[in-house]
Amino acid sequence: MATNGGSISKILITDDEPAVCEILSRWLMAEGYTCATAFSGEQAIRLLGDEDFRLVVSDVLMPGLSGLELLDLVRNRFPETAVILVTGVDDKDTALSAVQLGAYGYVIKPFRKNEILINVSNALERQRLASINSQYERTLEARVLERTAQVRRREEEIIFRLLSTAAYRDDETGEHIRRIGLYSSLVARNLGWDDHGADDIRLAAAMHDIGKVAIPDSILKKPGNLTPEEFEIMKTHTDIGAKILGGSDAPMIRMAAEIARTHHEKWDGSGYPRALPEDAIPESGRIVAVADVYDALVYDRVYRPAMSETAAITIMNDGKGKHFDSRILEAFFDLLPEIRRIREQVRDEEILIGSAGLLHSAVH
Repeated sequence: MATNGGSISKILITDDEPAVCEILSRWLMAEGYTCATAFSGEQAIRLLGDEDFRLVVSDVLMPGLSGLELLDLVRNRFPETAVILVTGVDDKDTALSAVQLGAYGYVIKPFRKNEILINVSNALERQRLASINSQYERTLEARVLERTAQVRRREEEIIFRLLSTAAYRDDETGEHIRRIGLYSSLVARNLGWDDHGADDIRLAAAMHDIGKVAIPDSILKKPGNLTPEEFEIMKTHTDIGAKILGGSDAPMIRMAAEIARTHHEKWDGSGYPRALPEDAIPESGRIVAVADVYDALVYDRVYRPAMSETAAITIMNDGKGKHFDSRILEAFFDLLPEIRRIREQVRDEEILIGSAGLLHSAVH
C-alpha cells in the first residue's frame, strides 16, 4: 500500500479529459493510493480547500486555469502539497517554467504507467522529506527562540538586581527606572521601532541614571535647589553612566550607554553634557528625555512635591521644539492613556525581577 509518513497518500488528478483522469486514477489506486479527480484547475482549487492532498497530478493545457497557474496557486496556498505536471506538448520553455515554479515532476504525453508511478513515488518521497525538514526547522527555531528568551530573562534579572542598589539611595528610583523603560518602549513602538528594538530600549532606558551611583548623597538627596557648583557635579552622572556602560558589544548595552549620556540633551542644543542639537541627539536619548521629565514632574521628588498631570503637560508643551523633539513629544501625548495605565501598574512593586512579567505585559 502506498503511504506517506505512515498514512495513505491522497492524490488529486486534474485534467479536462475525463478519460485521462480515469486511467490515472485506476493505475494509482491499484498501487494503494487514494484518488480524487477534478476536471478544471478551478475545481481542483476548491477541492484542495476542502480536503488534504499530498500530491496533485495536473495537465498543463486546460481551459480556464492552466496547469502552470494551478501549480503557482498550490505552491502559495498549499505549500505542503506536491505537484506533477503532465502535458501533450514537449516544450522546453514550459518545462523550465514548471521547474522554476516548484513542480516535483514533468511528464510528456503519451505517458506510460511505470513512468507515472515512478514520478508519483519520487514526488511523494521528496515532499515527505521536505515536510520533515520543515518540521525540523520549525522545532529548531522554537528552541532557539526559547533559548533566546531564557538569556533575555537572565539579562533582565541581572540588570534590575544591579539597578536595585540605586533604590537604597533614592526611595523613588526603583519604580522610576521601571516606568521610564516602559514609557520609552511604548513610544518607540509608536514611532515604528521593531519589537526587538522596543524591548532593548525598555531595558536600556532603565539604566539612564546609573551614573548617579557616583553622586554624593549630600547632592542626590538635597531637599532644596542645588548650588551652581552642586549642579555641575550632578551633571556628571551622564558621562559617568556612559563610562560604566561603555565598551560593550551588546547592542542593548550600547544603547543604554548612549541614553545615559544624552537623556539630558535638549533639542535646541542647550542641554548637557555635550550641548547636542536636534538630530545629533540619538533618538533613544530623545525618547527617554520626554519619558524622564514626565515621570519626574508627576511624582514626588526630594526637592519638590508631585504636580498634576495637567500642569506637567503644560510645562512639557512649553518645551516643544526647545527641550523636546516635537515629533516624540506628540507621540508621547498620544499615548497618555497607556502611560497612565503603566503608572497604575508600576506602583508599590518590587524592583527585582520577580515582577518582571508586568514589565513585559504593560507595553503589549
